[in-house]
Amino acid sequence: MGLKTAQQEVDKWIKDHGVRYFNELTNMAQLTEEVGEVARIIARRYGEQSEKESDKNKDLGEELADVLFVVLCLANQTGVDIEDAFYKKLDLKTKRDHDRHQNNEKLK
Repeated sequence: MGLKTAQQEVDKWIKDHGVRYFNELTNMAQLTEEVGEVARIIARRYGEQSEKESDKNKDLGEELADVLFVVLCLANQTGVDIEDAFYKKLDLKTKRDHDRHQNNEKLK
């Protein structure tokens, strides 16, 4: 599924099940919360913090999907075509960063 289709699926889900979009500030707060849940898993599973027993069954993919869902909500309600924006950003990063990363001694 492409990002454009995902954006449409989120909009359909909101209309069919969610009643309406939360306002943008509420969704921003939700996004922060979801990113925090991803950070908790990463810090404990892949970082130096020990993983609590209650966190061991947390699904990183599910938490990343939560982040994506809220990002798509924000894109929909602010009129952003996220697929177009993504490809523009990828093109910009490719032009701007190609040599920078290739020549970075820290990455070798």
